[in-house]
Amino acid sequence: MASVDVVDETFLAVPPSVVAAEFALPSRWQRLWPDLELEVMTDRGVQGMRWTVRGALVGSMEVWLEPVLDGTLLHYYLRADPQGPDGLPRPAPPRRAAAEVGRRQRAAKAIAFACKERLEAGREPGEPPPR
Repeated sequence: MASVDVVDETFLAVPPSVVAAEFALPSRWQRLWPDLELEVMTDRGVQGMRWTVRGALVGSMEVWLEPVLDGTLLHYYLRADPQGPDGLPRPAPPRRAAAEVGRRQRAAKAIAFACKERLEAGREPGEPPPR
């Protein structure tokens, strides 16, 4: 089991295709995850993306977009270990792993809330999402 295991979910009142566009461009990945090098493992279009991760961490990361009611449930998963000097994953000691998990959880929520704020801009509560 990876020493850094992060799971997050955030509801966005926009269609999955709109959220998918936020994660489809490789040029955005460096801004969202500056210390990680991502390589597409699976591009699922409007259902999200899976990447292999290298850099500060070695493992996998996923954004899964689930249509729910009139919007999208953004699921985020990161399962990785810190990179050792040889480039291979090295499980972190428990205290370091807990600190890294907390840091990555806050970063995941910041990314989700930034998307939510940008994509739902101008939408009044109770109004249908923009199409």
